[in-house]
Formats: sequence, structure tokens, C-alpha cells
Amino acid sequence: MDDIDAVDADNPLACVEYVENQYAHYREKECRPGYDPSYMSKQPYINVRMRAILVDWLVEVHYKFKCCPETLYLTVNLIDRFLDRKQVPRPKLQLVGVTAFLIACKYEEIYPPEVKELVYMTDGAYTRKQIIDMEAFMLATLKFQVTVCTTHCFLVRFLKAGHADNKMYFLASYISERTLQEVDILCFLPSMVAAAAVYLARRNCGLRPWSPTLTHYTKYTEEALLPCLRVLSPWLNSRSQSLQAIRKKYGA
Repeated sequence: MDDIDAVDADNPLACVEYVENQYAHYREKECRPGYDPSYMSKQPYINVRMRAILVDWLVEVHYKFKCCPETLYLTVNLIDRFLDRKQVPRPKLQLVGVTAFLIACKYEEIYPPEVKELVYMTDGAYTRKQIIDMEAFMLATLKFQVTVCTTHCFLVRFLKAGHADNKMYFLASYISERTLQEVDILCFLPSMVAAAAVYLARRNCGLRPWSPTLTHYTKYTEEALLPCLRVLSPWLNSRSQSLQAIRKKYGA
């Protein structure tokens, strides 16, 4: 087993003396995701397909504004937690999405986009006041609990444990972002999804998919990942042409 933090021992920005405690805290928090994984069954006006289309559009918006990866993951988490609590009519789903993106940008970005830019991105479907009002309503509904533990939190750590090069990094990131569109993944912990993404990336790069080092740092054996991998594999191999934003993003 490799000590993946040894190389950063003298780097004060890496905070290697705290990293294990930090990820222990993440694992504790991820067990309370804040939503019911089957919440879409309680939505009478929207369905999983509409959610997937919304996330696909948000990937384009996220890429347009050159936001950090954490912003995208937080955006989708905010949407899921809000939809778990409130029934949303179809015409308001994009409003929920763009508002979640605004909140995530304010939380993660140094320079979040202005509301008028988001009005433009929706092609004028919503006014500035509608977005601001929805922002207040969404935050109140979520009781201002914005800080969450997402798949990306674990992905960066597990890629380090997998000794990822650029190809593996982008492939795992692609797989991880694709999971944002699929409600079937909501029943798995973010750490397991991140570990499964690294597993598939290594396998597709021609490497041994798992190792003692990855087992140690992810806390998952290869066998433990099988349920998640069985869900991931079919739609990763799908050639669907309708949702292309993530494929275009990583194919550029």
C-alpha cells in the first residue's frame, strides 16, 4: 500500500495532518444526504427524464461560465433536496435549476454570474424577480443548509489514490458527472459513486481496476462496488443522442 500523502508532507497547503480526519467527517455527513432517493415518485408533474434534461442543460451553463466542478455537484444536490420537499410544476423546473445554480455559484465561486446573465441563459423564460424570489424560497425550504458532501469531494482523493494521469482524471470526471443525470444513482453514497468512477476509469485505461491502496483510501473492496457498477455500466455504454452536453464537454 502506498502513502499517497507522503509527497505532500512538506506542502502546508495540502494539510496532510488533517486530511484523514477531514474525510472521516465527509463519510459521516454523506450518510445523511438530505433527500429520499425515490423522491421522484412523489412528483406528479415532472419525471426522471425531465430532471436529466435539466441537468444536461445545467452542464452547458456551468461550462459556459467556466465554474469550478464543486459548483455543478452542489447545484444538482440543491435541486434534489428541494424537489424532495416541494412538488414543482413542469414550467417551473428550469427556474428551480437556474436558481440552484445561482446559489451554488454564490457559495463556491469568487465571481458568481449576475442574475441578468441567468435570465439571458433561460432565454427570458423567467424574470429577475422570479429568480430572486425562488432563491429566497429555496433557501428557506432547505433551512439555509447549503454545505454538503458530494461525489466530487471523494473523487479528487480517490484519483490521487489511483495515481491518476490526465487521461484517467478526465475519464473519471466524465463518468462522475454522468451520474448526476441518473436518479438510479441517488441510492448510493457519494463515496461509492466516486470509487466506482475511478474503478471504471482505470479499467478503461487498461490498468488493473483496483488495488490495496485504493481499498485502503476508499474503504471499499472491489466486491463492495459491484452493486453500483451494475447500475453504472448499462447507461455508460448507451449511445443515446439526446443528452450530449457532458459528452461534448469532455470530447472537446
